[in-house]
Amino acid sequence: MKIIPYLTAIGSLMYLATTTCPDIAYTAGMLVCFRTDPGTAHWTAVKHLLRYLKGMMNYAITYQPDPTSNHPFTTFSEANHGGCKDSGRSTSGYLVKIGTRAVCWSSKLQGIIALLSTKAEYSAAVKAGKEIYWM
Repeated sequence: MKIIPYLTAIGSLMYLATTTCPDIAYTAGMLVCFRTDPGTAHWTAVKHLLRYLKGMMNYAITYQPDPTSNHPFTTFSEANHGGCKDSGRSTSGYLVKIGTRAVCWSSKLQGIIALLSTKAEYSAAVKAGKEIYWM
């Protein structure tokens, strides 16, 4: 693995995840955790993600007003219960749109271990609500 450009690929994926491709943020974030000692399975996952991006090159996020809604914000939040098999923590995610524009998004492991899926969903909704309040 010493001759494989793992760090270069991960750096490029993290740049894409934070600037134009929020859909790869979670995967890129998980792959960066293995930057000091990646294995062949991690490199295979990087190549899979790069193939995914190549297939998505003709898709784009379009920005236009939403004529059907008078609400300034449309927000979606989601959580999985105990999605991380290593720590048992759930993953929260949210997306905030103004009009049809995605202006803010996040996907992170929760700081707590939720014992119920309701608590994981509530925690994700609170994070999204904090972001809307700040905006």
